[in-house]
Amino acid sequence: MGDRFGVARVFVVGIAIFIVASLASALAPSPEFLIVARALKGVGAALMVPGSLALIYRAFPAEERGRAIGVWAAASALTTALGPILGGAAITLLGDETWRWLFAINLPLGVISIALLWRAVDDDVSHPENGVDIPGAALIAFGLGAISWALTSGNGTGPWLWAGLAGITGFVFWERIAPHPMLPLGLFRSMSFSAANLLTFTLYFALSAILFFLPMTVISTWGVSEAEASFAFLPLTLFIAGLSTRFGAMADRVGPGPLIGAGAALVALAYAGLGLAAPVQAFWWGVLPAMCVMGLGMSMVVAPLSAAVMGAVTDDAAGAASGVNNAVSRVAGLVAVAAIGAMAATVYAGAGGPESFGVESEAAGHAAATALAFQRIAWVTAALAALSAAIAILGIRAPRADTP
Repeated sequence: MGDRFGVARVFVVGIAIFIVASLASALAPSPEFLIVARALKGVGAALMVPGSLALIYRAFPAEERGRAIGVWAAASALTTALGPILGGAAITLLGDETWRWLFAINLPLGVISIALLWRAVDDDVSHPENGVDIPGAALIAFGLGAISWALTSGNGTGPWLWAGLAGITGFVFWERIAPHPMLPLGLFRSMSFSAANLLTFTLYFALSAILFFLPMTVISTWGVSEAEASFAFLPLTLFIAGLSTRFGAMADRVGPGPLIGAGAALVALAYAGLGLAAPVQAFWWGVLPAMCVMGLGMSMVVAPLSAAVMGAVTDDAAGAASGVNNAVSRVAGLVAVAAIGAMAATVYAGAGGPESFGVESEAAGHAAATALAFQRIAWVTAALAALSAAIAILGIRAPRADTP
């Protein structure tokens, strides 16, 4: 849609939808209303997020893009990671009802963002010759939604799983013949583009699983408060915010592949450390040091990975490439929470857990079963991060080296 109507215009529309949905979330009278409002926020985010990187990519010459993407990555990481920290502190100090105000924070931030973008909207260029792939969007949304439903509502099998796979298969076939495909399959002729998106899926799958299930584990079983658990996110914030610009500039000089490979390897070591800390419930001297290593590793990945994705395509495909990579990272998080949650529940039950994985309980056997389930999560995510390092080293080349 950004390529069709103008990246900045679509960006602003996405922010406006996000503001309205945030207000609806803050005022939600029921869980069902909140879920619908959150879905609307997802629509706004889908219009908004890819445009930020595309705008930056078009505004800077090739030799400065790595550094610029590093600044973008630092700002994005800082605000994203500060959310759980501030949210955990607010709920701990001010009470459970504070969650409504946390949604309302988006209102002034969104208005300020629209004001800053308004000049870019005036200068925006639309391309009426580019179409919008509505059938493709419907097919992929149905396919991913059905698979997620199968994973979260059952054991990952059954008619919803097959329906989801059919939807994704139909999406791929449609993209081959669509006049204006939302996912131009020709982009994947570039080895670097394919490798970058594959490791985006594996690495962000692992990251999403850890960031979702780590606080759940330490709060429900280890006796750690919400505010204390939020400190686990602080190293990720500090390292990415402080070092992304430096590593982005370094990627301009040495290429993104080596940096991404080294960073993903550090992330794998960090997740292995979390696995070792789980049985002894070591938050301060086990979890936090591991999260520092993870933060350093991710700071080496974020900006170079974005540079690798954008550098693997021609300028006129920048919007599509950014959208694909953002979608891959979000899909990875979606599938991770569903699939890893199902695995953790199975391991917890197999270990004789008396409750459900992730709930607070002092029942006998709950702590041991929870520790075993989270340890399994840590081992799986460590393996995925190591796989990501191998993909980066073997598959990512210097920007534009293999652009078709």
